[in-house]
Amino acid sequence: MLTRVLIDTQALRHNISMLAELTGPHVLICPTVKSNAYGHGLVLASRAFVEAGADWLCVNAVYEAATLRAAGLDVPIYVMGYVGLDELEQAIELDCRMVLYNGETLARAAAIAVRRGTVARFHLKVETGNNRQGLDSGEAFALAQAVRDTEGAELEGVATHFANVEDTTDHTFARQQIERFSSFCQMLSNAGVRVKLRHLANSAATILWPESHMDLVRTGIATYGMWPSSETYVSAMLADRHRIALEPALTWTCRIAQVKTVGAGEYVGYGCTYRTTHPTRLAVLPVGYYDGYDRSLSNMAYVLIGGHRAYVRGRVCMNMTMVDVTDIPDPHLEEEVVLLGRGGADVITAEQMGGWAGTINYEITTRINDRITRVAVDAQDG
Repeated sequence: MLTRVLIDTQALRHNISMLAELTGPHVLICPTVKSNAYGHGLVLASRAFVEAGADWLCVNAVYEAATLRAAGLDVPIYVMGYVGLDELEQAIELDCRMVLYNGETLARAAAIAVRRGTVARFHLKVETGNNRQGLDSGEAFALAQAVRDTEGAELEGVATHFANVEDTTDHTFARQQIERFSSFCQMLSNAGVRVKLRHLANSAATILWPESHMDLVRTGIATYGMWPSSETYVSAMLADRHRIALEPALTWTCRIAQVKTVGAGEYVGYGCTYRTTHPTRLAVLPVGYYDGYDRSLSNMAYVLIGGHRAYVRGRVCMNMTMVDVTDIPDPHLEEEVVLLGRGGADVITAEQMGGWAGTINYEITTRINDRITRVAVDAQDG
């Protein structure tokens, strides 16, 4: 195995436990495991979360729910992304909870549920300022009433999504979203439309604001041991809620495919973007941008070999990357290389790599190619 991703399941369980302490016993914990569990392995991470006490799981698509059911996970699954009309039969068969914001989905799903002798459970998405999925309060209210009056349909939940809670320390807009959402929930209650679950809290809101927890929290990045952003961490410090100890769970490694010496003045890689100034030892790594090691890391990032930093030289290729091992003692064929995670006393974080690549920690882990094997390890077991 030339490259693999190691997932510390103890860290995943720890993060769920920490978040459960924040929310208390009456709030459901619903980790978001869409997009291959942010790169951590859909089934692997989901099992660890459920073992740690997670109540629900969030996915984006029906195929993810099908994978979880096939793996024997029987907790409630909420599909947050759009479920196609031709997917509704499967979603109901899998006992999925579905996001709702259009009448076509309601009518088709309810008819399927009646035919199957079951019920289609929906979570109405109300728009509060993100302007992505969802309906404004008037349209959402009308659809909520339609669900109430439709045989085979149940309005189990109502949800919304923050727009900028992670991007700033000024949370004026986010608090306005909470107020709009709370007002809509009250409107439903006043009209006699009852829902079991109100939810809007992502990782940042779960950490920062107890009042956002409501009935269920949809925690994403924090469940994998990463802070949503530096702004969230600063806000948590200001609110004295930064002492939560998140544990990153992912380490990405590969093995050296070749060690070679090139002379002074030689170019390295496509485009001749790097030129040596002295005789240089290079290690060729069998990973590239196809694997998720971003091309923007060219001549920017470093990896860890034997706990030492080896800097990327030249462009990251589709399937290969070259690093400088001139000053590393005895680099050898198939020696382990840490691309992301801890190696010896040093560590490369997803946040650091995101900074090199001009992106965020979410994208760094999520873009690690699904074909790369995820291996469960438990740091507690040594």
